[in-house]
Amino acid sequence: MSDFKAPFPAEAATDDHVLATWLATVAGERLLEVRATSGLEGRELKDAGDKAAHDLLMELVAQHRPDDAVLSEEALETAEDKTARLSASRVWIIDPLDGTREFSEVPREDWAVHVALWQDGDLVAGAVAQPALGETFNTGTPLVVPPSTSDRIRIAVSRSRPPAFVEALAKELDAELVPMGSAGVKVLSVARDISDAYVHAGGQYEWDSAAPVVVARAAGLFTSRVDGSELKYNQEDVYLPDLIVCRPELAERIVAFVKEHGTGV
Repeated sequence: MSDFKAPFPAEAATDDHVLATWLATVAGERLLEVRATSGLEGRELKDAGDKAAHDLLMELVAQHRPDDAVLSEEALETAEDKTARLSASRVWIIDPLDGTREFSEVPREDWAVHVALWQDGDLVAGAVAQPALGETFNTGTPLVVPPSTSDRIRIAVSRSRPPAFVEALAKELDAELVPMGSAGVKVLSVARDISDAYVHAGGQYEWDSAAPVVVARAAGLFTSRVDGSELKYNQEDVYLPDLIVCRPELAERIVAFVKEHGTGV
């Protein structure tokens, strides 16, 4: 294991916010190392990054929270694993590399590491690292969302496949679409005043949104399913296909539009 630029903080032994932040940060350091020194490209670089970050996070959670369960995108969950996770009171929900395509397109910055903690029914802590920016956004020191600096509403969408219903929503709200990679980056763009909303219904899993959602909630943003219902995590079926993250003042209009028109998926 490489020496970390972010040494283990003593507070992380007992503070889950601090631990989540450190975990996401050091996994991001590992990914930057893979990107810079592996000599790999394309699919090989994506796979190497996924594996390196996953292996590191699994090792560190086992070391520092040995009694907790883990749900990671890169782990093949057995029936025994699922039973243990569903009966656990604490589960780390991890996406070691969100935005593999962007990670492989050096020097793109819109990829992330997601680390969230679910405890007794809800998300309670988390962090989203954007390693290429040198930033880790977290629930311990929540973002303060500034007033919007845009005259028009901005909706974050996928670079490659913005859903048609979001284009219709943008027309309804007189909004502009802002393409970017990584679900975590899109969610955090709302808190960072790069966008005002992220509305997705194209299919995701719990690890795609858990960490971004808990960080967004800590910043005071609205989060829900596209029908306005609660986002639920650590479920038997970890498919969680849709979500809304937006400035609170936009929530009613967005939910009403989706309820009336649907998503077409």
